[in-house]
Amino acid sequence: MQITRRNLILSTAAAAVSGLALPRRAWAQTTVQIGDFEVMTLSDGTLTLPADFIFGPMDQAALAPILAEAGVERSAPLTPPCNVTLLRKGDATILIDTGAGFAFQDSAGQLLDALDAAGIAPDDITHVLFTHGHPDHLWGVLDDFDEATFFNAEHIMGDIEYDYWMDPATINSIGEARASFAAGAARRLETLGDQVTRIADGAEVISGLRAQWTPGHTPGHLCFALGDGADQLMIIGDVVTNDHVGFARPDWITGSDQDEALGASTRARLMDQCASDDITIIGYHLPNGGIGKVTRAGDGYRFEAA
Repeated sequence: MQITRRNLILSTAAAAVSGLALPRRAWAQTTVQIGDFEVMTLSDGTLTLPADFIFGPMDQAALAPILAEAGVERSAPLTPPCNVTLLRKGDATILIDTGAGFAFQDSAGQLLDALDAAGIAPDDITHVLFTHGHPDHLWGVLDDFDEATFFNAEHIMGDIEYDYWMDPATINSIGEARASFAAGAARRLETLGDQVTRIADGAEVISGLRAQWTPGHTPGHLCFALGDGADQLMIIGDVVTNDHVGFARPDWITGSDQDEALGASTRARLMDQCASDDITIIGYHLPNGGIGKVTRAGDGYRFEAA
């Protein structure tokens, strides 16, 4: 498996013409070759989250040494990266998740600029796959004219996840803090209409790329697996949302999971699978492009960035 990483710099024509020394924006691009797939991660920016969003329901005394070892300040806001995965195989150019778009947080929604810097246009995308329907993964499907951003693409979501966000009861059951998530997801999926294909657990999207149901973070959260033998990769979405507590204690509940107990059991099971089978992972909110390995460390695991 070959891994390369580089920074892409985008400068504007307007700045060149006017002579203004405007700041240039850079996006980290990490590329892995897995069998016939070229796998690229591109940054959609970062989020800003209150620490309690993750750490609130945890045993605070047991949490403290884990955060101290990781150099994480318990009271400081969290600023996780957002890593969008792009796959190329033959004529297929596949996005897994679409970033936050323009309507969520100002620090996110940079995917289109990152794609442009990599020489990829929206109409090059043939498939869009969703791990789940949270804003930082779904809201980038529509542009600021409320039209499909990736207008040539087939959009693919797990059937359980699709039904959940399209259920009118969800907005009343999801909790006040996430009610806007439900409204935003339903509106975007309604706008996409018949561009959305629903798939079940285990579905093969294209040859060599299959879906794996990993519920808890949301009811129908999917991971996507490719490769075989000694050359396997799993795009794990938000099963793990940080590179410290999520690995050291995957069986602990976290406030970012909608079903905290189910999320913890799913996370522990997936960490065991990836460590046992030596599967490379891409995590949406993990550092250094999100690509690395899960290794055992004492009673838990450790993320080793590629």
